[in-house]
Amino acid sequence: MKKGIQFYTLALAAFFTIAILGSYSTKDEKVEAKEDGKAIPQIVKSVDMDKKFTFAGEILPMDNFDVRERLERELTVNTYWHSSTILTLKESFRHFPMIERILEEEGIPDDFKYLAVAESGLRNVTSPAGAKGFWQFMEATGEYYGLEISSEVDERYHLEKATRAACDYLKDYKKRFGSWLLVAAAYNMGGTRMARSLKEQRADSYFDLNLNVETSRYVFRIVAIKEIFKDPRKFGFYFDESEVYQPLEDYDIVKVTGSVENWGDFAAEHDISYRMLKVYNPWLIDGNLTNRSGKTYEIKIPRKKF
Repeated sequence: MKKGIQFYTLALAAFFTIAILGSYSTKDEKVEAKEDGKAIPQIVKSVDMDKKFTFAGEILPMDNFDVRERLERELTVNTYWHSSTILTLKESFRHFPMIERILEEEGIPDDFKYLAVAESGLRNVTSPAGAKGFWQFMEATGEYYGLEISSEVDERYHLEKATRAACDYLKDYKKRFGSWLLVAAAYNMGGTRMARSLKEQRADSYFDLNLNVETSRYVFRIVAIKEIFKDPRKFGFYFDESEVYQPLEDYDIVKVTGSVENWGDFAAEHDISYRMLKVYNPWLIDGNLTNRSGKTYEIKIPRKKF
């Protein structure tokens, strides 16, 4: 009886194995790569490392095998992190024009727009440590650089103001460390820890430092993001111009100098939804505005009604 059951079990398992393998084989034989744009083929290959890589005008020493391999890791990870990378690429068309303009006005290298990508994916996110916004300011640092942060208003979510604050922050680090590569690393790990690491390790270059895992990868990740964003199709990311996210530029400014009891009522008075009010003004984080000091706030009101 036991032998009969064992034979039956083995025979049944063999049957299902053959059936499953046969079905996969049949499907694989029928699948063909198409060039008509309907299929989404996946070709996994190593990225091209035989070129010059730079950040903010500073050259990466690619003859150093450690530098080469660390950069290759970040290029590979971000190249094949499909959903996140393509969505952020589309998002960049909405936000890069403003960021680029402010960086130029403030004398900061254009490559630092990719630092914002590394920090937040160009979204108003909150980190586990409490850093917020595109530039991931902690509360104390944000206030030090002039951003208003309260229970009703958080200008870490105000892209223009936060970008200018980030520029001031970066310029302070440039005076302190000299190298833009070190500035980028210090933005991630903090200036005090960076200064201590440089002193303890007798180093003067980012590439000679042995840092925590996050900061050790950080600058390489920014350089990888830069390479992909400069030429997305080279890395397999295809989208039409009509598919990118457009800048939110079609709006009027309403100046508010007093209190607002309810932003929902305010939105209705201006013939827009509460949702659109918050999309265009994400720094308004509460349902009302006390404004005891009588400060003037500029509220964006979209002209197009959604």
